[in-house]
Amino acid sequence: MKKSILNPTHPVTAIAICVAGLCTLASVNLQAKDLQVGRYSLFAATPTKAQAELLATTMTVRFPDRIQIVGEAVRYLLQRSGYRLANAESIGPDTASLFALPLPAVHRSLGPMTLRDALETLAGPAFHLVQDPVHRLVTFERCDGRQMAAQDIGSNIEMEVVQDED
Repeated sequence: MKKSILNPTHPVTAIAICVAGLCTLASVNLQAKDLQVGRYSLFAATPTKAQAELLATTMTVRFPDRIQIVGEAVRYLLQRSGYRLANAESIGPDTASLFALPLPAVHRSLGPMTLRDALETLAGPAFHLVQDPVHRLVTFERCDGRQMAAQDIGSNIEMEVVQDED
């Protein structure tokens, strides 16, 4: 007796039915924001994290020789970021003095890191980054005494560990 391939108990037919079912399920699970770019490939039509949050852009920078002070370096980083530095009137005297400091040699080349991390690196641990996402402005504020004390305690612990190792 000859078995028919169309018999649902036949292995080939069963596999074909399963594959057809999976393809149907896969096409049902497609969402409006998914684009099919190949027979088996989907692409999510959503912005990347860096596109949605501009300060999360990963970058590597080598400052040109003309950049000599921290304020110039901050402005250079912000050039194509979509953010601007807050007006001089809204910057406190501590931040103004930070911007007037010479750019350390170790900061002449930064990255790869996020734009937020690069800005915070330039400012150092005594300042924290303040952003206004509505107007796309950034500035820095000096950390208060408690934050600085916590950072100092952490650095003292590291120094003690290093000293104990000798």
